[in-house]
Amino acid sequence: MRTLCSSTLIGEFMVIGFAGLVAMKDPDLSMAAVWTVSGIAMFLCLVLCGLVTRPGGIALGWALQIALVAAGFVVPTMFFMGAVFAALWWASVHYGRKIDEAKARFAAQAEAPDAV
Repeated sequence: MRTLCSSTLIGEFMVIGFAGLVAMKDPDLSMAAVWTVSGIAMFLCLVLCGLVTRPGGIALGWALQIALVAAGFVVPTMFFMGAVFAALWWASVHYGRKIDEAKARFAAQAEAPDAV
């Protein structure tokens, strides 16, 4: 699960950076505000890569997904990108858990002595 979720978060890191570049063109937003918010969100993506397997890591990831969708109020394209990454996050968590379970079963079978 860690690999899939971390890959999704690294993709989000880049999208948030590009969204910051787009938001800079809005005359109502200061460059400092745009890069403070974008920088914090990008930093959270990197930190969450390490926290995915810890308690609360998945919940923090969902909070980041909600924030990414909410960024659509500033950069309208982020409604779509946020929804795409929320779907990717769900898939990473869902299928990552299945892969982890399959790996654990395979490891248990490999360690078990043959009954035959």
